[in-house]
Amino acid sequence: MNRFESKYFNTAQRMDEALIALLAKKDLEYITVKEICHQAGVNRSTFYLHYETIADLLNETLEMINQRFLSYFPQKDLDMPSELHHHAHEDLVWVTQKYLLPYLRFIKDNKKIYRAAFRNPVGMRTDTRYNELKQQILGPVLERFEIPAAHRPYYICYYIEGITAIVKTWLMQDCADTVETISQIIEACVRPKNLDHDE
Repeated sequence: MNRFESKYFNTAQRMDEALIALLAKKDLEYITVKEICHQAGVNRSTFYLHYETIADLLNETLEMINQRFLSYFPQKDLDMPSELHHHAHEDLVWVTQKYLLPYLRFIKDNKKIYRAAFRNPVGMRTDTRYNELKQQILGPVLERFEIPAAHRPYYICYYIEGITAIVKTWLMQDCADTVETISQIIEACVRPKNLDHDE
């Protein structure tokens, strides 16, 4: 990366972080370019050098968050959703330390992102991400476990809302408990006993 590219990247990153900080305080539709520039320490012309609209910045910010999130997981774990039909049932139980620990480490290292997402789910497009999770991962996994189609929405709601509630409580305490503790709590709350490897 040359000096210009590095400067461009650093400025874009500052604006990403500025938008996240603002989303933690107010709804997207009330955020202005002026506020983003002030928060990021740049001028309006710099903003418009990078983006045409706040929506463009939001798209970049969400992609940055996604890439940062994925970096916490080994590549082989990221390939798992595309190979769901080829794995044994025990490999499809994802409420385990293997998957929870990287997820929780990401949350702890990126508290501002999650506070913004809980404060401003529309701006952070949380519903879109949950819908992708439901359609691409949770639905097919429940199908593999032969959960009736009519029952799957209830299972999905339980998993998503339950884990989300634990994460919100953890964030309210500024992630004081260790990721290992929260992982164990989640695992104990949501894993079916008949899939528990300790039995």
